[in-house]
This record gives sequence, structure tokens and C-alpha cells, in this order.
Amino acid sequence: MEVISIASGSTGNCYRIGDGTTKILIEAGIPVNRIREGCGFRLSDISGCLISHEHGDHASHAKDLTRYGIDVYTSQGTIEGTQGTRYELHGPLVHPVKAMQAFKIRSLTILPFDVEHDANEPLGFLIKSEMTGEKLLFFTDTFYIKYRFTGVNIIMAECNYNMDQLLKNVDEGITPVFRIQRLAKSHMSLETLEEMLQANDLSRLKQIYLLHLSSDNSNEEVMKQEIQKLTGVEVYVC
Repeated sequence: MEVISIASGSTGNCYRIGDGTTKILIEAGIPVNRIREGCGFRLSDISGCLISHEHGDHASHAKDLTRYGIDVYTSQGTIEGTQGTRYELHGPLVHPVKAMQAFKIRSLTILPFDVEHDANEPLGFLIKSEMTGEKLLFFTDTFYIKYRFTGVNIIMAECNYNMDQLLKNVDEGITPVFRIQRLAKSHMSLETLEEMLQANDLSRLKQIYLLHLSSDNSNEEVMKQEIQKLTGVEVYVC
């Protein structure tokens, strides 16, 4: 499967994946014009958009996509979480999905699963292509993954901060102490990602994409080197 990172981070997230037959978006946290540009100005090729949770950097422009006829798939909790915002999700192109209940978008079978974040029913996604047989695992904005996965070929994983950099920033007054507690209960660290990867079947893994890095509390080069050393596969920082 092809993975294109259009945007990643606390200012906005959007990714495009495809298997040669079906193209979908994951997240819509950037203006639709940027999404259109990232799709080669061919939104008509996009068969759907998955939204992990209701926070603006992930969902704030999903409503705009429905105006282009693109179906949006997310949890009922996320739909409810957008109510009263300028990007309130509603209408016939917004489809509630449930954790551990698979659904299809053309040649892609998508299994949502619950993750751990300070949001209303956040989800990760395991995506399998009928065309290539590949499995892609996507998760972001979660401090822990309780499930185990087998035969995954591509992992798109949050790697928000590494503890050494975070503690250094706290000592230097760059990061307030109170942020440590929120990060520990809402975002995934390099160290937790390493533990998660070691607990899973990596025998078919080919690529890892590191997502949603903190602008202050991450060290991109350290993260890439550590994950490459652990897995022995291609690692890309988005």
C-alpha cells in the first residue's frame, strides 16, 4: 500500500493511503485546500475518510470533505464530541462505526479498535487490502495499545515524545511540569512504542511511519534510529 503524509503534528493531521484500487484519507485536521493539494487536486479519487477522534487537529475539516461527497467514518462518540463546534459532524455522509466491528470501503476492510486518549471514544484502525493482501495498522493520540496484531506490513504510529528530551525540557523550563501528567495519559512516548512493537508480531513488517511528533519534546533523529535498530525495517518520520 502507498502511504502519503499530507500533514502530521499538533497543528494538523492528514494522511492518504491507497492500494491501487481504493484511496482513502485518515484524519482531516487541515484546511480542505491543503488536503486537495495533497491529493493532486483529485478529491474525486478519495473513497472515504477515517477520523480517529474529535480534537480539531484531527477532525476540524472532515465536515468540509462531506461537501465534496466524501463519506466520513468515525465513532458515535467522536460525532457527539464535535457537536456545538464549527466543524460539527452530521448528515448522510457521516457514518458511525464501532470498535471491533469491521466495515468495508471498496477493496479495503477496516477494523476500528479502541485506544486510550482524553477524547470521546477515540479509535485506531487496522486496514487490510483485498488487492495486495497487505495490512496497515494506524494509531495516534493514545498512550497505550492493549491489543496485539499479527501479520502487519505497515505501521503508522504516534511517537509524540521521548522521555529524555521531555525531562531535559522540564529542567530547562521549556516544558511545564504539569504537562508530564497529561502526556503520560494521552500520547505515546518512544519508550512505550518500543514496548508495543516488541509485544507484537513483526515478522511481515516492512515499514514504520512515526506520526504526531511533539515540536518541543521529541528528538526526530533519536526516534528514527531507535525504531530502526529495534525493528530492522524502513522508518519514516512524518
